[in-house]
Amino acid sequence: MADHYNAFEISPVPAPALDAQPPEVYRGIYGMPMFVTVPTADLATSVDFWTRGLGFIDLFTIPGQLTHVRRWAFQDALLVPGDRPAEPPAASISFACVLNQIDEIAQACAEVLPGCTKGPRHTPWNTVELEVVTPENARVIMTAARPLVRDSAEARNLEAAGFDIPEE
Repeated sequence: MADHYNAFEISPVPAPALDAQPPEVYRGIYGMPMFVTVPTADLATSVDFWTRGLGFIDLFTIPGQLTHVRRWAFQDALLVPGDRPAEPPAASISFACVLNQIDEIAQACAEVLPGCTKGPRHTPWNTVELEVVTPENARVIMTAARPLVRDSAEARNLEAAGFDIPEE
């Protein structure tokens, strides 16, 4: 992977650690490099779920037209009036979190909308993921990086994919 380089300084995501702390919710206004637009039949219910369940803030609202919710920098979603699909789509949107947030997000989401979570599950690429189906039938994946253990199956998977695995 010689043509790749470490650029973690541009990301709000902390280094993987068992005690990693999340950054503060980012309240600045910037040109969004990426965002998801989620149609909802009930804007108030959606805003409640995204804020109380997923931990976003209501950055701003244009009544009846749009609510812009955000967690960390570059974690933006626009909730807009629209029809709810009958089934969650195959595609999902993923948002980073830290390990100690996975269980609290699962609990908060279940309190707001019982039965909406699946997991958490460990992935071969060294994360823990919680799948959440929102009131709009959007599939949201909350993903937290785990510290990499040098002789683990995950380290071997990443090494086989061309990543340099640092010595501990």
